[in-house]
Amino acid sequence: MTAFVALAAAGLAGRLLPRKLLQPMLDLPALARQNYRGRTVPTAAGVIILVSALLVEGVAAVARSLRVGDGLTTPRLLVLFLLLAFGALGLVDDLVGSGHARGFRGHLAELRRAHLTTGGLKLLGGAAAALAAAGVVDRHAPGRLLADAALVALAANLANQLDRRPGRMLKVALVSFVVLAVSTRAWRALEAVALVSGAAAALLVDDLRERAMLGDVGANALGACLGAGVMLACTFSTRLVVLVVVGGLNVVGELSSFTRLIDAVPPLRALDHAGRRR
Repeated sequence: MTAFVALAAAGLAGRLLPRKLLQPMLDLPALARQNYRGRTVPTAAGVIILVSALLVEGVAAVARSLRVGDGLTTPRLLVLFLLLAFGALGLVDDLVGSGHARGFRGHLAELRRAHLTTGGLKLLGGAAAALAAAGVVDRHAPGRLLADAALVALAANLANQLDRRPGRMLKVALVSFVVLAVSTRAWRALEAVALVSGAAAALLVDDLRERAMLGDVGANALGACLGAGVMLACTFSTRLVVLVVVGGLNVVGELSSFTRLIDAVPPLRALDHAGRRR
């Protein structure tokens, strides 16, 4: 399965699933949240990304059993593992998160009081999942392992910080994937990231039109998979540069508001507002 086939197949699955299978679940009162305008919107629509990716991989497995297509590669397994791990942690936050503690400082303060918030669970569980994935890539390099794990975990957290307005996170994610794919041309290594990106692209219109929200399940998983794409497709020196950038943006998001910063720059504001409901 090439990256282009994965992108298209997951996009198709992502468009069909909300209407045919998952919409009744997304319409449950437990998943209703008010967005920034006070409009009640189904959250956790990002679960569609997980289900779409798994569905395409399941069909690919049947095709392989019929001797059609190639085998499931280690990069694809790693990305699918991170998709499910970070998605599950995000879903817990979507379902039972109280929201009283926010950001690294808030969740770490709660941990110091021996109180594990759902955000703290995301931090701890996400760090563990990122270490497990990086351990496959950096088997005998402790320094690289820590750096790559930090890249994946911080990319997931940055995605959560960006997901504060309709369509924002999906726009950033899709542009990031295109830049990563075109600059590295590591099509084989990025097959599963293309799968996840295709499924995410299918949600863009619904997100922009405020018919659904990604939720932490979607943003968390999407950010982690993009971080994994950098880990799998780039040289270590490039990964370090990306880690510094992603880490710096995490600090900015912790200390300030991306919405305020974006609104202060007219070109960024125009891109951010493009396609949204007025």
